[in-house]
Amino acid sequence: MSDAIKHECGISLIRLLKPLEYYQEKYGTAFYGVNKMYLMMEKQHNRGQDGAGYASIKLDMDAGERYMSRIRSIESQPIQDIFDRINLRINTSLEEAPEFAKDINWLKRNIPYIGELILGHVRYGTFGKNSIESVHPFLRQNNWMHRNLIVAGNFNMTNVRELFDNLIQLGQHPKEMADTITVMEKIGHFLDDAVAKLYKDIKKEGFSKMEASPHIAERLKVSKILRKSSKNWDGGYTMAGLLGHGDAFVLRDPSGIRPAYYYQDDEVVVVASERPAIQTVFNISYDAVKELPPGHAIIVKKSGRVSIDQILKPKDRKACSFERIYFSRGNDREIYEERKELGRLLFPQLLKTINGDIRRTVFSYIPNTAETSFLGMVREAQSYLNKKKEAQILEMGSDLNPETLHEILDVRPRIEKVAIKDAKLRTFITQDSSRDDLVAHVYDITYGSVEKGDYLAIIDDSIVRGTTLKKSILRILDRLNPEKIIVISSAPQIRYPDCYGIDMAKLEDFIAFKAALALHKDRGTEDVIENIYQACKASVTRQDSEDVNYVKGFYAPFTAQEISTKIAEILSPPDIRAEVTIIYQTIENLHKACPKNLGDWYFTGEYPTPGGNRVVNRAFINFYEGKNQRAY
Repeated sequence: MSDAIKHECGISLIRLLKPLEYYQEKYGTAFYGVNKMYLMMEKQHNRGQDGAGYASIKLDMDAGERYMSRIRSIESQPIQDIFDRINLRINTSLEEAPEFAKDINWLKRNIPYIGELILGHVRYGTFGKNSIESVHPFLRQNNWMHRNLIVAGNFNMTNVRELFDNLIQLGQHPKEMADTITVMEKIGHFLDDAVAKLYKDIKKEGFSKMEASPHIAERLKVSKILRKSSKNWDGGYTMAGLLGHGDAFVLRDPSGIRPAYYYQDDEVVVVASERPAIQTVFNISYDAVKELPPGHAIIVKKSGRVSIDQILKPKDRKACSFERIYFSRGNDREIYEERKELGRLLFPQLLKTINGDIRRTVFSYIPNTAETSFLGMVREAQSYLNKKKEAQILEMGSDLNPETLHEILDVRPRIEKVAIKDAKLRTFITQDSSRDDLVAHVYDITYGSVEKGDYLAIIDDSIVRGTTLKKSILRILDRLNPEKIIVISSAPQIRYPDCYGIDMAKLEDFIAFKAALALHKDRGTEDVIENIYQACKASVTRQDSEDVNYVKGFYAPFTAQEISTKIAEILSPPDIRAEVTIIYQTIENLHKACPKNLGDWYFTGEYPTPGGNRVVNRAFINFYEGKNQRAY
C-alpha cells in the first residue's frame, strides 16, 4: 500500500497437549513449542514489526520453581531479537550442563521460555507509542498461581474511559488509562473473585489450603469470568489469556471485527490471527483450520479439555474488510480469491475511463500487495478481449484470412511492472520535512515500459491519505510521458476513522475528507460544516446508544464521482503533464467480492458498535477545533 497505514497486532497461542517427553521422542526436541511459536510469529510479521512479545507457562511445577516466563522486544527486528535471546539462554544452559540435554525434568526446572503453554504477539506502535511497556503480552502477577494472568490481544476499545471508571468503582487503582490495562484488570478482578470463592467452598468440603489448589484449577469456570469481564466492552478484539496454573483462552468480539482461527488435534491446540500461518507451520489443510465464531471463546483447561463457549451474544457479522483488502496474508485461499475479485470488478470502470482503448493502455500495479487485485483486473481484461475477438472472427465468416486472424488475436492487455519499491519508510520518521523527502524516493520506475501518449492504468490497494501518490508516485510516473495516468483503488474511498484496531484515527488525514471539504468551500456550503460540528458537540453528553454518525452529513451533498474527481485534482502535482484520473471501488462491489466480511465502517460510516459513532463525532470535533489528537 503506497499510503502507510498500520494494523496494530497479531496473536499466536500454542498449547501442547502431550508431555514434553512426547515431542522430544517424536520430533527430536523438547523445544518443539518454542520452534513452532517462532514460525507462527514470523508468518504473521505482516501484522506488526515494531514490537514483539513471548510468554510461556510450565505445567505442574513445584513451589519455588519458576513456571512463568516473558520476554519482549522493540528492536528493529523484534521477533528475531526475542528468539536470539531465548536461544542464547538455552544454549548457554546446555553448554554448562550438556549431560542434561535430554532430561525434561531438568530442562523445565532450569531453562525459561519452554513450557506446554505459549503466547506470542506482534505489534505496530500506535500513535507514536512504542516503548517496551506498550508491548504485549501484559502480565498481572500474584503469589497465588491461579491469579496470575498474562494477556495479549489484537484490539482497540472505544470506551476506555468507561472501563477505567468501572475499575475505580470496583475499588481498584489502575496505573494508567490504557485499553490493555483496563481489559486485563477487569479480567483479573473477576478471576480473583472466582478463585477466592472457590477456595472458600473447597475449604468447607474439608480440604486443606495446599490440597485446594488442584481443585481450584479444575473447577475454575473461565467462561463465566469472561462473561462478567467483557460485559461492557465496546470495540473490536481478539483477546488471548493465560492463567498461571495452565488454563488458556482466546475471546473474539461479538461482531467478529478482528480475526481468529484455530486448529486442534491430539498433540496441539493453536490459535492465531492468520489462517495460513497455522496451515503452513503445522502442515495442515485449509479445511482443518476453523474460524472462531464471533462472541465465542476457545478455552483450554489445564487438563487439556478444549471447548468453544459463547461468551457474548453474537451480533450482525461485521468482519473487517480491510483484512481482506490489505492486512491479512494474501496466501489465504479465500483472501487470494477475494482480492482477485476486487480487481476484476474494477475493470468496467477502467474500460469506460479509457473509452475502450485497450491497445493504448498499459496495465500495472503499485507493489507489492496490490499484485493480486492486479491479476484479477488483467484477467477480466483478457476475458473482455476474448469475447471481442470471438465476435470479430464470427462476423468476418468466410472473409477471414490468416493475416487478419493474426491481427485480431495479437491484441492483448499490455502488462508492465512500472513501479518498483526501493525502500521501506520507517515509522519513527515523523517530521514532515524528513518524511516528505523520503517519501519521494520510496518508489522508482521502469524506464521504457510506457510509450509517449499511452494511458497508464495502475492499481493500488487503497488511497488513504494520498501523500505518497502526490509527492512520489505520480511525479515519477509522469516521467514516462503517458497521456493519462489512471490510479485505481481496490478499496472504496476511506471517509471515516477506524477505532477497532487500525491506525486511521483522524478525519483530516483522509484525502476523501479533504476533497469533500474543498467541495464545500467551492460551493459555499461551509454552514453544513458548522451544523455538523454543533450536532457532534451536543452528542458528547449523551449515552453511546443514543449516538448517531453526524459526519455522514459532511459527505451527503456529493456523489462518489465528484469526490474522486476532486481527489485527483488535489493530488495532481502542479507541474504534472499527464491527466490524472482516480477510480475507487464501489461499496456494492466490495460486498460482492468479500461477502462474508461486511465490516465497512471506514467507507460507509456504519459502525458495528455504539462506540464507533461516538468516536467519529469526536474526531469531527477535533478537526473543527484544530486538535491534533485521537478521538478514542
